[in-house]
Amino acid sequence: MIERHKHLLIPLPQKTVFSRLLSYAKPHWKWLVIAFLLLIGGTSAQILGPIIIKVFIDDYLTPRIFDLQPLLFLGVTYIMLYILAAVMNYAQLLSFQKIALKIIQQLRIDVFSKVERLGMSFFDQFPTGGLVSRITNDTEQVKELYVSVMAVFIQNIVFLIGIFVAMFALNVQLALFCLIILPMILVIMQLYRHFSSKYYAEMSEKLSQLNARLNESIQGMTIIQVFRQERRMNRDFQKTNQEHHEAWFKSIKLDGLLLRPAVDFISIMALVLVLSFFGITSLNSPVEIGVLYAFVNYLDRFFEPVNQMMQRLSIFQQAMISAGRVFRLMDHDEIAPIKEGESEPKIGNGEIEFKDVTFSYDGKQNVLKNITFTVKEGETLALVGHTGSGKSSIINLLMRFYKIKQGDILLDGVNIKEYEDQELREKMGLVLQDPFLFVGDIKHNIRLFDKRISDNDIVEAAKFVHAHPFINRLPKGYETPVGERGSTFSSGQRQLLSFARTMAKNPKILILDEATANVDTETETEIQAALEKMRRGRTTIAIAHRLSTIKDADQILVLHQGEIVERGTHQELLQQQGLYHKMYLLQQGAEKLEEITVE
Repeated sequence: MIERHKHLLIPLPQKTVFSRLLSYAKPHWKWLVIAFLLLIGGTSAQILGPIIIKVFIDDYLTPRIFDLQPLLFLGVTYIMLYILAAVMNYAQLLSFQKIALKIIQQLRIDVFSKVERLGMSFFDQFPTGGLVSRITNDTEQVKELYVSVMAVFIQNIVFLIGIFVAMFALNVQLALFCLIILPMILVIMQLYRHFSSKYYAEMSEKLSQLNARLNESIQGMTIIQVFRQERRMNRDFQKTNQEHHEAWFKSIKLDGLLLRPAVDFISIMALVLVLSFFGITSLNSPVEIGVLYAFVNYLDRFFEPVNQMMQRLSIFQQAMISAGRVFRLMDHDEIAPIKEGESEPKIGNGEIEFKDVTFSYDGKQNVLKNITFTVKEGETLALVGHTGSGKSSIINLLMRFYKIKQGDILLDGVNIKEYEDQELREKMGLVLQDPFLFVGDIKHNIRLFDKRISDNDIVEAAKFVHAHPFINRLPKGYETPVGERGSTFSSGQRQLLSFARTMAKNPKILILDEATANVDTETETEIQAALEKMRRGRTTIAIAHRLSTIKDADQILVLHQGEIVERGTHQELLQQQGLYHKMYLLQQGAEKLEEITVE
């Protein structure tokens, strides 16, 4: 990961994370109050059960008083309390779960919305697999916090408070002795949180790395197999997987030591304490069997919720670490450039001007240096140069994917910073060298959810770029399913569909990033004819790989190491006999050699 993104790996303080998680519950406070009242009612009904048994033992069984009416009343009351407890606990659990699912639904929407607002510079440098892991795996862990942990914690804490209230009602002195249990349990919890947070943070990061490796391997499987890198990739994957396994095993050992065994030991000590108290008391005065039963019953009930909470403490720790990672991502301030100023300019003529633009991706090395040029309405500007010369960077800045720190870009004389995103995206059409198609059908990929584009517009756009013939030959025509990234179509067909997608929106400014690079010669001829029509009345900037395709450009800029070293028309640049002339001769020689090879 790039150095400036290292802070995304630093865990947030758990108090901060927990406070932010609770803030998501505020919109649901009314339902939370209802659920909490149901919880108190159900817990009270459960706690009253042993007291009724205590009354039965001490007031009726021990003195052998078997009056039918009060005994029947106690029995019915006992049964009704447990039925009431079951109903109310079911209702409160359902309420808490419903609230929890709504909260996690909102959290996922928030984190995905944040990712959509992040700038391209973030996606350039942050592993895709790691990002997917935060949006899916980490939010799933947070869901478990709300669904499996918080509701159980709230219920059991209320239950524990009720148990201690009942203990104090039975015997204040013994209840005070039993309070010693609480600090011991809190110490165990604190020790567990201290050590487990490190292990779970390491586990989450290794899982993120696993996802990143999987994503990279699946996308690059062709290259892996061609270069026979299966074993090396397998070794790398095994290494990361082993590191994840080791972190997981450390947490398992910690769970085995500090969760159930430690709590069981404390419960035995508490039982010994209670029995010893009653044993010593019996030497001087009679012991009430009902009170003894109630205390032993409450102790058993006390450790049942404690064990439930301890067992969910591991889920709690995982969720807190995952939530911290999610909030780190949501706090990341590397957002896409946004509109500045109060004015609302519109793109009319489509005139483009770069004025002394200097740009760096990493803030250290400039990839563009003092770039200045003007493209008037309806003109075509071509950008040529070797790989890394800065051609794509100019396109990225014109699309406002990145923020400009030095220089200005003007559209119709207005700084690009003052335009709304919607205005820029509607009036500027971009066609990339490697077009991206979405899962769906052809019609969906051309329309892309724009309801203003009718079915007739889609067909006309396809005809315009000569995509209609091949679409028409498909079994389902425009309803033909498109697989992931359009893998079922050839590169030329994907490019034609991306052309149709762009033209369906009828942009004022057309940007072509080596749009014919992946197209065969026959298809290129058709596309060149379509491009000629597309450029009419539109300001066009084209990155050209084949110099033969830009001979009729109004202006050609030759870039070298981020600077404009030559500019002019095709003929003017050839006469200068500079870098453009050399590139043209090399391509001409390569094309002639290719023709000879084919013959």
